[in-house]
Amino acid sequence: MKHFTTVPARCAAMRARWLALPKPARIAVIASVAVLLLGVFGVFAYRDALGRWLWPDRRYDALRQRAEVALQAGRLSDADGAGARELFEAALALQPDQLEARDGLARVAQAALARAQASADAGDAAQAHAALQLARELQAPKVRVDALAARLQAMQAQAIGIDDLLARARAAQAAGHLDDGKAAALPLYQQILQIHPRNQRALEGREDALEALLQPASAALARGDLAQAAELLRRAEAFDPGFSGLPALHAGVARGTEAQGRQIRRQLARGHLQSALQACGALAAAQLTPPSGVCGVPLGDALLHAAQAAISGAHFVEARHWLAAAREAGVAADRVQQVDAHLRRAERDTGKAAQRPALAGKQSVPRLLQAATRAQARGHWLTPPGESAWDALRQAHALAPHDPRVQAASRALLLAAQQCHATALRDNSLGRARECLDTWRQLAPDDAGVLAARRQLATRWLAVGDERLRGGNVRGAREALERARQVDASVQGIDVLAQRLQRIQPDLK
Repeated sequence: MKHFTTVPARCAAMRARWLALPKPARIAVIASVAVLLLGVFGVFAYRDALGRWLWPDRRYDALRQRAEVALQAGRLSDADGAGARELFEAALALQPDQLEARDGLARVAQAALARAQASADAGDAAQAHAALQLARELQAPKVRVDALAARLQAMQAQAIGIDDLLARARAAQAAGHLDDGKAAALPLYQQILQIHPRNQRALEGREDALEALLQPASAALARGDLAQAAELLRRAEAFDPGFSGLPALHAGVARGTEAQGRQIRRQLARGHLQSALQACGALAAAQLTPPSGVCGVPLGDALLHAAQAAISGAHFVEARHWLAAAREAGVAADRVQQVDAHLRRAERDTGKAAQRPALAGKQSVPRLLQAATRAQARGHWLTPPGESAWDALRQAHALAPHDPRVQAASRALLLAAQQCHATALRDNSLGRARECLDTWRQLAPDDAGVLAARRQLATRWLAVGDERLRGGNVRGAREALERARQVDASVQGIDVLAQRLQRIQPDLK
């Protein structure tokens, strides 16, 4: 009990003695304690840095010493890592707060600058350029680096002979050799401008040569030769992308490409597939693409339809020609394979039919029509191959094309496909709507309603893409855009959604 009563008494006595001290003494004691606490905290917080300062890493010392030896030996930089620069940088990586390594790099920069100066004095331009590049990378004084660079440029110009190059360029230009080889005018002007970017005579000469190079472009555009105009455009851009005559030529090529796209669309509408193929091939050779995308899905649809028509008429060689053209045009492999499977089955069925009596063929028509009805009821419009409603009806048509039952079944299947498309759109089942639309297009390719249905379905896919994009589903939006392109690449609004997706960071999939 005595112990518990003496502790407060001792505390009171200590407090009394503390208060009895003069005020300056109390302040001095408090300050000393604060400094001591800050010192302890600093040692704890910066113990690693203090440790490196008091006891440097042996590896750091070894690297720095090797760097000093390399610097003294003149090995400023070496690809194998044994140069002064690489060794100082390795030491700095070990202990970034040590000043010796930073000072060493600065001395390497100065030595590189001195070497560049000495090499320039000796006329060794290659060695001077290499040393100057090292000095620039190590952030040597910019004023000295720029002055020495200008001197080296002048030395190189003098060595090459600017006047001689200008004379040769003008002679080549006068002879009509503008860009046909290294000795032509434009490459020579380019060589001069690489040494003296502001050489007025070379700039003016290049401008005159580019004007001469592009002179035939207007006539090429006038006669519709987009390939020549595009080639001239690319040749001129290789020497000066900012040449003043290029924007007008770009616009002319764009207008010509759009006009060619409209012409191809008219050819497809009239059934002139070979002409459309040649026109699309010419655009591809000229590295041009019609903005309307007519050489994409529309051309592919027309080629596959021509192949189907040829198969229906038993013109198998012609069908293979159109299928080959569809592959070359870049039509989706699954669509080509589907028609190719129909072709192989048709060839096989035709061979079997030739061996069967005509009566037996006619007797199999009701069975095929029943199979088509069952496949339609299961929703197998075009797939799976060999078991779809379209396959069964096609076989019946091949056996008895004028049979009223076959014709009635074709009309019924067409009506059902149209109703299926409308119902699928209403239910927002866009994949099923696409299959029903494809069936509709196979049965009645010239039906005016097919185009409207394609645009309607593509518009719905665009709406799905917009909704997914607003919800942050970028991958889903891109998939919807691709589905819209497959249905109708020229539908209004497709370019807007594509541009919105292009502005999104590539890593947002």
